[in-house]
Amino acid sequence: MKKLAIIFAMALIPMLSFSQGCVDASDDDGVNVFGFIQPQFDYNFDTDVNSFHFNRARLGVNGSIPYDFRYYVVAELSPVFTGNPFLLDAFISYNRYLWAQGAIGQFKSPFSLELQTACHKLNTIYRSHMVVDLAGPLRDLGFMMYGGNDTTLIRYQVAIMNGTGMNTFDDNAGKDYVGRLVIQPFGSNLLGVGGSFRYGTSAPAAPEAEEDDSRLRYGGELNFNYKGITLQGEFIYAEDVGSYTEGGGCGGPGTVVVGSKERQGWYFTAMYMTKFRLQPVFKYEYYDKDITADDQFQYMTTLGVNYFFNDWTRLQVNYILASDNAIEYNNQLLVQFQVVF
Repeated sequence: MKKLAIIFAMALIPMLSFSQGCVDASDDDGVNVFGFIQPQFDYNFDTDVNSFHFNRARLGVNGSIPYDFRYYVVAELSPVFTGNPFLLDAFISYNRYLWAQGAIGQFKSPFSLELQTACHKLNTIYRSHMVVDLAGPLRDLGFMMYGGNDTTLIRYQVAIMNGTGMNTFDDNAGKDYVGRLVIQPFGSNLLGVGGSFRYGTSAPAAPEAEEDDSRLRYGGELNFNYKGITLQGEFIYAEDVGSYTEGGGCGGPGTVVVGSKERQGWYFTAMYMTKFRLQPVFKYEYYDKDITADDQFQYMTTLGVNYFFNDWTRLQVNYILASDNAIEYNNQLLVQFQVVF
C-alpha cells in the first residue's frame, strides 16, 4: 500500500506544482545533482521515417544556501533541439515567506497548467501543440514573485520577463508581463480552477515596421483529482501583431514568422491510476492556427498508457491520430522509457 500511495502521488504531482524548472529545488544544503533521460522510439505509419532518439536528456544541480535562498541550474544535453548542449534553466530563489517568494534568472514562463508541469511528469509524451505554440516563450529571463501552496485557497505567480526567449538578450525596451492564478476552493488538490495572462512588446521583426510587435495571451484551466481519477482541461487565446512564433517546445527556440495572427486552442485529458501501477490516458486537442481562416484548424487524439515501475522509472506508450492538415503528427506510435535520478 505504501508503494502504491507513492505512485499515486507521482501521478498527481504534475497537476499540483508550480514548476519553474524540470524538478523542484532541493531543501538540502550544498550541491545536489539531479537529472533524467528519455530514450524514445517513434514509428510513423504514414511515412518511412522511424527513429530511436532522446526526447530529453537533462543534467543539473540545485540546493539551498542559508538562509532561505535556493539555486537551480540545468542543461539540456540531447542533440534533438539544437545539436549542442545548452543552458535550460538557471535561477536563484528566495523562499522565506509563503506569500512573497521570488526568483530571478531563466525559468519557465508562469503561464498555463501544462507548461508548469515538469517535463518528466507530463501525462502524455508531448505537450499539447497549442500550448507549445501559444504559451511561449516557454522559457525566458526575468523576475518572478509567487506564493501559496497545495493547501492554500489560492496560488499565484506574476513575472516581468524579456519576452525574447531563453539565452537571448532583450533587443528593445519593452518587456512581457505574465501571471497565473489558481483557486483551490477545498484547500487541496481535489479541484483547481485558474487563469493565465501575458502581454508584451518586442522589436519589430519586419525591417520596414515603425512600431514594436506585440503579443497578447489569456487562458483558463481546470484540474480535478479524485480517487485515482484525473480530469484536466485548458483553453488559450493568442493575438500577435507584427510577428508570431511557432513551435519550440521545451528546448527549441521556435520559428519567428512576420505577420499578424489570432489563434486559439483547447485540450481535455482524462486519466485513471489503477492498483496495478498502470495509468490509461485519453487526450483530445483542438487548435485553430488562424481564427480568420476557414481551414487552419487541427484536432489530435492521443491514446496512451503509463506504467510506473517505481518512483524513478516510467514507461509511456502513446498513439496519436490527427486531422489531415496536421499530418506531421498523424498516425504515430511513440514509446518512451524514462529514468529520473
